[in-house]
Parts: sequence; C-alpha cells; structure tokens
Amino acid sequence: MAGALLLVVAVLASGCGGGAIPGAVRVDSSTRKPRHAVNVVVIVKDGDTGRRLRDARVRIGPHRTRTDARGVASFRLSRGGWLVVRGVAPGYEQRDVRLQFKKLRYRNLALFRPQLQWRMYGATPQRTQTHAAITLRPPFRVIWHRRIGYVEFPAVVSDGVAYISNLGGTVRALRMSDGKRLWFRKIRHGKSASSPAVVGRDLVVHGMDGNVRVLDLLTGRVRWSFHIGSPVESSPVVSDGVDYFGAWNGNVYALDLRTRRLRWVHHAGYKITSSASIAGGKLFIGDYGGRIWALSPRTGGVRWVSSVGGRIYGTPAVAQGRVFVPSSTGYSLTAFSVNGRRLWSINTGAYVYSSPAVWAGRVYFGSFNGVLYCVSAASGGILWNYSSGRAISGAPTVVARVVYFSNTGHRTYGLDARTGRGLMTFDDGDYVPVSGNGGRLLLHGFATVYGVAPK
Repeated sequence: MAGALLLVVAVLASGCGGGAIPGAVRVDSSTRKPRHAVNVVVIVKDGDTGRRLRDARVRIGPHRTRTDARGVASFRLSRGGWLVVRGVAPGYEQRDVRLQFKKLRYRNLALFRPQLQWRMYGATPQRTQTHAAITLRPPFRVIWHRRIGYVEFPAVVSDGVAYISNLGGTVRALRMSDGKRLWFRKIRHGKSASSPAVVGRDLVVHGMDGNVRVLDLLTGRVRWSFHIGSPVESSPVVSDGVDYFGAWNGNVYALDLRTRRLRWVHHAGYKITSSASIAGGKLFIGDYGGRIWALSPRTGGVRWVSSVGGRIYGTPAVAQGRVFVPSSTGYSLTAFSVNGRRLWSINTGAYVYSSPAVWAGRVYFGSFNGVLYCVSAASGGILWNYSSGRAISGAPTVVARVVYFSNTGHRTYGLDARTGRGLMTFDDGDYVPVSGNGGRLLLHGFATVYGVAPK
C-alpha cells in the first residue's frame, strides 16, 4: 500500500514538473470532442405535378446549395433533428418548411407555381371562370372522393390543399393528393353560400350570418372576424389587401384586411348576391334591382351604372374590354363595354342564374331551359348550344379547352369548348362543376367532391 502511494506521488510530481502524461487533456483546454457530421438530402418537386425540379435553391441555416438534374440537394450538417428548410425555384413561390431529419436522412420539399393554383371563385379577379394554365383533360379516373354536404360553390385550391365550405356552415381543408381532411371548422350559428379565398397565409370566408372570418390556412383557427350585420353571399375578391363584396342589405363593402377596418361602403339599395369582379381599375357588381354598377375600388365612387331589365343573381365576367352580365328574371345575358355602353343582349326565355365563363373570344352560360350557350363575345351571335334536358343554374368552367357545366339532374358534362362536342359525362353535379390545380381537378357533386386525374 505504501508503494502504491509513492508511485502516485511520483507521477503527479512528474506532471507538475512539465512532463506531459500521454493522452491527458487539461480542463481549461479548448479541445472538444468532435460532433459527428450528418448527411442530409432534400428532394425538391413541383407540389402539383410531382415533377422533380432542377436548379432549385435550397437553404438550411447558413448552408446553401442547388438541386442537381434529379432534383436532389445534398448537405453535410453538424446535427439532424427538426430543421427549417427554405426552397425556391424560377417560376415558383419561396417556401419555408420545418422538416425532421432523424432516422430518415432525406425529405421531400414541394414548391408551387402560382399559375397552377385556384385561389378564388371564378379563377381570376375578372371572374372569367377559366383557368389558362391547367392542362388536365378527360377522360378522368376518380382518385378519391369525400362527402361534404350541400355544395353550392366550388373549392379553392392553394399549395396542394383544397378549401371548401358548404351551406351547413362548415369549412374543410382537404389534401389534394388523397383527399385526407387536414382540418375542419364549424362556423357557429353560421352558413356559407360562397367560395372562400386564399390570401397569403389566410383563408377569407364570408358567412350568411353577416360575418367575414379570416382563418389560419394551416389550422383553420379563426384569426379575427368582422361583423357586417347582413347575410353575405358574395365570394371574396381581394386586391391590394382589400376584400370587396356585396350583401343582402344592398351594400357593397371594401374591407381592408390589414387594418381590419372598412375603407368604404356603397349603398346600392337592392339585395346583392353577385360577387364582385375587378378589371381595368373598376369594380363591377350587380344587384336585385337589375343594375350593374362600375365602382372605383379606391373610393367606392360610381363610375357608371346601367340596367339589364331583371334581377342580377350571378357574377359579371370581364374580358376583352367587355362586361358580361347575367340576369335571372331578365332571362338574359347582356354585354357592356367597360365604359358602360350597352353592346348586345341574348334572351333565353328562362332564368339565367348562371355566371358566364369567357374563353378565346367566346362566352358560355347556362339557362333554366337546360341549354348551355356558346356565343361570340364580340357580337353575341350564337356559335353553338347544347341541350342537357335539365335546368342549369351554376357557372360553367373552362379548363384546357374543355367547358364543364352541371345541371339540376345531378349530372356534369364536359364539352369541347370550340365545337360543343361531348367529351365526358359524370353522374353527379348540381352547381359550379370544377376547380383544381396542375395535378388534380375537383369535380363538385351535389354533396360530394371528387379528386380526379387523367386516365
């Protein structure tokens, strides 16, 4: 025991005398045990079509790189776990996503082209009911379906998610790839008879209970609401952060979504169910007095007003310097110049609730006589018509040179938009038939929505 103690003292003395103990590290040394590097792979794809994206810029913290020809971006990081990944590519919106790199060292990052989204009713602020960038055509196969309840207005679609409301006052977020419900929101004491609108990270929802609600896109949580005090059937159109719409009390509103205050109110005096359209520095909306109003989006001042001879239930469409206005009790579609000059009118002899669609110099609209009309936007001359046998009340929709419409016989039709030749029928439908994105179309039945893709 004494020998062992003498050995320890000798070793300590040799260390104090400047001789190093092999392998020893001083407590105050800056040397640390090195961390293991983590190899991480991010695969960047078009979120709608699934196509891998070359030359996309990807960033994780201070580390940056670009994807190769296979859409792959590789990183060597000091740690794994949850990391914020930023991606952007030419023609695509920047996206920041938290991804977990733990056991699985590779993850997919979806980017989205704004041109392939359907973020408001009517597809555009002009409410043309035409989507120019989507190329999907029939024949289709049903990928998924989900029962929604009474569906009068179509879903809007943004970044791989469809948002749809129904007359029962529910709002749902459905994943476009498989129809999975991401969230569900019941509007207390409320009903909805319009499409919502995606604005940035918000979903703007108009209610028949007289409230405008702004929901969080990711969770469906109500961020804030604004009480109008009258049922709102107009679908929102948002321009420069301002939501424009009409209400049953005969007012047209401009609600600033940033300040959460009204910019102006225009007193039209008759019930409004029409949604507003915006084009060329004017806002167009119809009322039950049979008048089409052209207002200043900035002040609400009247630019011009004219009459179509019967109630305006549907939404005016603006294209090629013209405004196309449906009249339910006027049984007609009437065209004006954007400066208010009356150009032509077509009388169908039956209610025209249908909002018109405009594509390639043609205007499409349905009537309660069961006929879908295709007319010249310039002259109003009938180019062709198609009789479906049952009343048409919803707006037709044009996608990839196909015009779709539904009738009260719960049937949806797809016709060649140039010739009127029948391309498809679908055994469900009632009102506005179609929305979607670059990877899926949504067919809207009476109470069910279907995600379809080309066969």
